[in-house]
Amino acid sequence: MAFNLHLGVAQFLTGFYNPIVPGFHPDPSCIFVPEHDDTFYCASSSFNVFPGIPIHASKDLTTWRLISNALNRPSQLPGLAISNGSTSGIWTPALRQHNGTFYLVTTLVHDKRAPEDPSRWDNIIFQTDDLWNNDAWSDAVHFNFTGYDTSPYWDEEGKSYIVGSHAYHVEPGIHLNTVDLKTGKLGGEWTNLWNGTGGLAPEGPHIFKKDGYYYLMIAEGGTGLGHMETIARSKELYGPYEANPANPILTNANTTNYFQKVGHADLFQDPRGNWWAVALATRSGPEYLTYPMGRETVLTNVTWENGSWPVFNNPVKGPMRGWQLPRIIQNFTEGGPFVNEGDDNLQFAPGSKMPPHFVHWRPPVGDSYTISPEGHPNALRLKPSKLNITAIDGNAGGPGGQTFVGRRQVDALFSYFVDLEYTPKVLEEEAGVTLFLTQNHHARFGIAMLPSANSTKLVPHFRFHAISYVPVPESFTTPVPVSWINQTLTMEIKTVNTTHYSFAAGPANGKDPLNTFAYVPGSIVSWGFTGTLLGVYATSNGGNGTTEASVSNWNYLGWGQVRDDWTGP
Repeated sequence: MAFNLHLGVAQFLTGFYNPIVPGFHPDPSCIFVPEHDDTFYCASSSFNVFPGIPIHASKDLTTWRLISNALNRPSQLPGLAISNGSTSGIWTPALRQHNGTFYLVTTLVHDKRAPEDPSRWDNIIFQTDDLWNNDAWSDAVHFNFTGYDTSPYWDEEGKSYIVGSHAYHVEPGIHLNTVDLKTGKLGGEWTNLWNGTGGLAPEGPHIFKKDGYYYLMIAEGGTGLGHMETIARSKELYGPYEANPANPILTNANTTNYFQKVGHADLFQDPRGNWWAVALATRSGPEYLTYPMGRETVLTNVTWENGSWPVFNNPVKGPMRGWQLPRIIQNFTEGGPFVNEGDDNLQFAPGSKMPPHFVHWRPPVGDSYTISPEGHPNALRLKPSKLNITAIDGNAGGPGGQTFVGRRQVDALFSYFVDLEYTPKVLEEEAGVTLFLTQNHHARFGIAMLPSANSTKLVPHFRFHAISYVPVPESFTTPVPVSWINQTLTMEIKTVNTTHYSFAAGPANGKDPLNTFAYVPGSIVSWGFTGTLLGVYATSNGGNGTTEASVSNWNYLGWGQVRDDWTGP
């Protein structure tokens, strides 16, 4: 077995696989909490998705469970309901613990507003004493900063600070201020610490104190193929900061690796004192065309000798070798609820709640979703919204919200299917399944009430529609076969290969194969900051229809991951 000498101790190398938290889990921030039975916790960005800011826990750095969502009540942050823009919402949370309390500092960004407009940047603090309990998360405490990607820091005396990325269109750079984390009150003016090495958008800062130095680690290059992580240090918190001559310390830029866009990193230690880093990455390859799961969480090990700079295990790949993984002391059998975001086989039993990994696009409105309503046990009822999932302009929400609920795609290859009981009655009523990235990047396939080709008589049709900034398949409608009308139908989305999806439907009798109606390239959901969701929707498409849809037998089955063009566990 291979080993390295690290801090004078033989460190055996073991293998693991990236991504450690697959699917739409970008901008990871992780901590190690020894007093929680040596548990690791990670938070990630959620943008317009609700519930938001998922918190994952692990004992061994490779098996992660969703244990809560820091943003889980609309009343915590009402501003999310009016976010406008596909890249708006929650950006880059920073998770830290101090004196037994967990703090999560982040920014609600209204990305359609001008960068110099202070209302674009709503910087907020959440806190809790129990990461495993949704209800224990506080409401948002707001503080004033014209920027984003804010992160807390405490000095040796316990004084609290916020470091953040000043709006790069206005005055790029990393700024620091003191703050009362309970009230959001700032202690003075913001002080510029460092502007990075010249890369685009210096952002995602974290401060670490080690061996008498303050280390300031940031992301640069924009969250595209030029993404990278850089670092500087100073003997004084307020600087001046000296850049590492070996910058960038972490990047896959200018390589042919399958994993690209590596950056927005965070550092932490394990029980043995070994250093690790998490970062975001896409499985896109340098051609950067198809990466439907968006920005995912990856892991690499770090050597950080006394008085020296941290040295990252570069480049990030699928199969990795790093420090010996922590030994599992206790499994997740106690301590609170958790969920594996892998396979689903859900029946919506009476008395059950919406699964914690189910999400909406912005907070849900009213009673749009009901589990096991009267007359429909073991089903999820969807009340139609006037808006469909594109809505008015592909960016904004609107009155009544959008009836859509989904889950993250977490496997490169998968099948997703539900049974849909739906009998539309008036013109333009529609319900179905969707491959959803944002309002302006998705494909949907449903049953809609439309006029027949040769008369004004309304009959159910299958309708397919896709929207993206890249070419999409043509929209179409085709009548539902007469023998299928008034039957419960299975609606399916699955991967054909690593670059294409198919949409299929058929009677939910399990006897006959489903009919495939459309194929969609993954490039149409490979864009921006988020990752693909798979779910169901119901809409009147602006009309007055009120017919409800019932969804049952919700299934998601992962077939396998693809890492470095290699299919493995």
